Amino acid sequence: MTVNTCTAADVARKVIEKKELFILDVRNEDAFEDWKIEGQKFEYLNIPYFELLDGVEEILPKIPTDKDVLIVCAKEGSSIMIAEMLSVEGLDVCYLAGGMKSWSMYLEPIKVGELPNGGELYQFIRLGKGCLSYMVISEGEAALIDAVRFTEVFTNFAHEKGVEIKHVFDTHLHADHISGGRAIATATGAKYYLPKADAIEVVFEYTELADGLTVQLGSSKIDVGVLYSPGHTIGSTSLVIDGKYLFTGDILFIDSIGRPDLAGLAEDWVGDLRETLYRRYRELAEDLIVHPSHFMKIDELNEDGTVAKRLGDLFVENYGLNIKDEEEFRTLVTENLPPQPNAYQEIRRVNMGEITPDNEAQTEMEIGPNRCAVR
Repeated sequence: MTVNTCTAADVARKVIEKKELFILDVRNEDAFEDWKIEGQKFEYLNIPYFELLDGVEEILPKIPTDKDVLIVCAKEGSSIMIAEMLSVEGLDVCYLAGGMKSWSMYLEPIKVGELPNGGELYQFIRLGKGCLSYMVISEGEAALIDAVRFTEVFTNFAHEKGVEIKHVFDTHLHADHISGGRAIATATGAKYYLPKADAIEVVFEYTELADGLTVQLGSSKIDVGVLYSPGHTIGSTSLVIDGKYLFTGDILFIDSIGRPDLAGLAEDWVGDLRETLYRRYRELAEDLIVHPSHFMKIDELNEDGTVAKRLGDLFVENYGLNIKDEEEFRTLVTENLPPQPNAYQEIRRVNMGEITPDNEAQTEMEIGPNRCAVR
């Protein structure tokens, strides 16, 4: 029997366009509670597939017939089986091709702005993982910021745009996901930049991302000056493009702030985090548009699906930027933290070049939600 298939790209459009979708997730309850496909107008029913092996009759009244229905499992096998059973009962449903594994890997490119001196800015949103990567384009040249490991997505996009990738930046040594920066730089001949303080244990060559560095990209300038912004990591560095866009890495998000504990040094770095958020960023122009490298929940998406907000608005709305008492701040970022990311220690080792797992192992390392934020 042939059943309908939905791709991760199909589901991404429903998320971004805020369309309705009913999801029957047949993974175990703990897996569903930990991580699921999120949409502002999505409804959910979680029934482990083994509870449906004897038939789906009991859940038929719970499945709507007036909206799209998606069946989801970890890798697609179980969802195909349940989709077939529901189809036999006369329901029009589809299953997610590749399951949550494919959802974790999908990237959706969205244009987020134009540069004042010419050029374009694109955000690559990884909805299943909460990762945000960026491509800056100007006069036939491109720069990447915090690119995830799917090299071909970026190189193919650059080819479609007729531009050459010249610079690749990682704002810090990532622990939540595997960086694609070094691999993309190797494939394209671009320069790869990493903060020196985060690169003490790396086993590859890189160009230091440091205060005072200015990189020319076509007619635009990527300025890295007075923006050393430690706290999430000791080397975390922010970037400003054309005095308009602020790339905060994992220091400042739309609805939260970065956690300082993923290298096991929360107590040591909490002061740096507060200094960055409460002094360094306060010295910047409030009209800068903040583009973080992660988002935590679907409500952080704008109407067009992008994740960005004016810095001045975050000074008012973001709780992490409005804790006057230093001890309260310290407690928040050292004691009340969410679970640490899946395999974060191994991910750091991959990003340092110490180990090189195969693609399947890298996929398993990254499974699960983004957990770079304090809350």
